[in-house]
Amino acid sequence: MKKLRVGVLFGGRSGEHEVSLLSAASVLKAINRKKYEIVPIGITKGGRWVTSSDAERLLGGDSGTLPASTERNLRAGDPETTSAAAVLARGESVIVPPVPSDGKTGTLVPFETEAKGLELRANAASGPVLNLDVIFPVLHGTFGEDGTIQGLFELAGIAYVGSGVLGSAAGMDKDVMKRLFAAAKLPIPRHVSFLRAEWESGAKKIIAKIEGALKYPLFVKPANLGSSVGITKVHNRKELAPAIDTAAGFDRKIVVEQGVGGKKGKARELEVAVLGNDRPEASVVGEIVPGKEFYDYEAKYLSEGSYPIIPAKITKQQSKTIREMAIAAFQACDCSGLARVDFLMDPASNSSRAPRIYLNEINTLPGFTSISMYPKLWAASGVAYPDLIDRLIALALERRAEKDRTNYSR
Repeated sequence: MKKLRVGVLFGGRSGEHEVSLLSAASVLKAINRKKYEIVPIGITKGGRWVTSSDAERLLGGDSGTLPASTERNLRAGDPETTSAAAVLARGESVIVPPVPSDGKTGTLVPFETEAKGLELRANAASGPVLNLDVIFPVLHGTFGEDGTIQGLFELAGIAYVGSGVLGSAAGMDKDVMKRLFAAAKLPIPRHVSFLRAEWESGAKKIIAKIEGALKYPLFVKPANLGSSVGITKVHNRKELAPAIDTAAGFDRKIVVEQGVGGKKGKARELEVAVLGNDRPEASVVGEIVPGKEFYDYEAKYLSEGSYPIIPAKITKQQSKTIREMAIAAFQACDCSGLARVDFLMDPASNSSRAPRIYLNEINTLPGFTSISMYPKLWAASGVAYPDLIDRLIALALERRAEKDRTNYSR
């Protein structure tokens, strides 16, 4: 059988660039190369698309086969080429985003295949077309899971892993996401949303609105960002304005949530992995025990002390409720392929009342390293990492076939 040609797209311009590199490295290591022909495609932090062999060599830190100009930079200690956080900062070929194709596969057309040093000249006719059957976008955050790159794939007619434009955009925007959850009658923490412009023109009014609707402690978040970047836990009014300023530096829309559990203690952080298209399935429930006051970026990726518990130590009924809510959240945002759904549970109390469970958010392109929660939850549910990649590629092709049934003209 002819191998499927899979483009693994990674890097990107978001603040989660480094996380994307880790996810892509795991996918490239685990994917079945007897079954798929792999085309690694990187996007630098500056938005430059680097092709195939250069992208994979740079991702793996192999400089032995790079051109002499790049080797000189490595020996000179050029931070753009030596920093682990910028392994995609150099590339010898650049590709333009997808363009429509008349064939059964979408196309990615290089500007060129040869370059003198690092100087690039646009020449679309000089290089071969990269025909792809499916793209696996291992892109986290802005420009990767917010519907923008998905729009390019739709225009190109390329099958791709994950949610479409709507599901991706809704899953990225915490304000819109919460509106959809509320419409589906799913329990969510109390919150207030507002625009950066409103904050800058009337800070006192915004603070009064927040304090009139919510109780401390609060979580202040940029609406469109992932990996807990720009999120601050606020204990009192003195901390509120600086936290809003921080969030406003990352997005034009800010969401302020009332902390689940209040001052009694930290909420339990529970997660479920969802897989599927029109008939999604939910994994077992896992719990993250953060090493810090909450599971922020540092706790996720930089410091030690956080650890997962899979399956979470909850009752069968709680597990059933959470898994059903995860699927309902997935469907409420019109997601497909994959998503990780996060929940908050009231901390343990002495009351006879069962702890309340709140839907926190959905992540349509969660971390995908072999030790990330999404693959670990499925591994605990009986789906090994390589098999999970197979399932996601099959779902991408299934969704493309369903899309192709739609008429766009009379």
